[in-house]
Amino acid sequence: MDAIKIFIALLVLVNPIGAIPIFISLTPDASAKERRRIAKTASIAVAVVILTFVVLGDSLIRLLGISIGSFQVGGGILVMMISLSMMNAAPSATKTTRQETEEAGGRANIAVVPLAIPLMTGPGTISTVIIYASHAHGWLGYLSLAGCAVLIAATCYLAMIAATPVSRLLGQTGINIVNRIMGMLLAALSVEIIADGAIKLFPALGR
Repeated sequence: MDAIKIFIALLVLVNPIGAIPIFISLTPDASAKERRRIAKTASIAVAVVILTFVVLGDSLIRLLGISIGSFQVGGGILVMMISLSMMNAAPSATKTTRQETEEAGGRANIAVVPLAIPLMTGPGTISTVIIYASHAHGWLGYLSLAGCAVLIAATCYLAMIAATPVSRLLGQTGINIVNRIMGMLLAALSVEIIADGAIKLFPALGR
């Protein structure tokens, strides 16, 4: 159940469906082969980012002297901001800004930046990965996170490959509805992260 919960949480944060309109807008003249290449590179980058912070995230916050409770509260607030943007069907500035998207239109390779980073694996995803990694118990916990990273990357690849038919099927309204549903799930997740972090900072709250 924990692995399923982590997978759903990261899937909602990465939000491959929400990335479809931007993927299409950044690849208007690309051939099917070029789109597959971009999708493959972006998906691999998503997996690498998640796996990197699975391995190094906990050590990083310890090196900086940040308590996991403080990081959870801060990360939860960030996730809440993203969820509110999703429920309003608006792009989150914590992921990518309009200026960054416009600038990306002139780049030869947009797979890593801005598609993988920060569109799909932005600060919210990274902070959530670090939080889950800090709670991992032994190698089994880390393997579960690694498995989630691979599945998330595969989902991103499939979403980008099927971007045009999915966009036609759902339309902008359908994509907005999916975003709002995911936003509600993400809001609930953020409250849970903040509450858990607050209890770590103030143990009396858990009594």
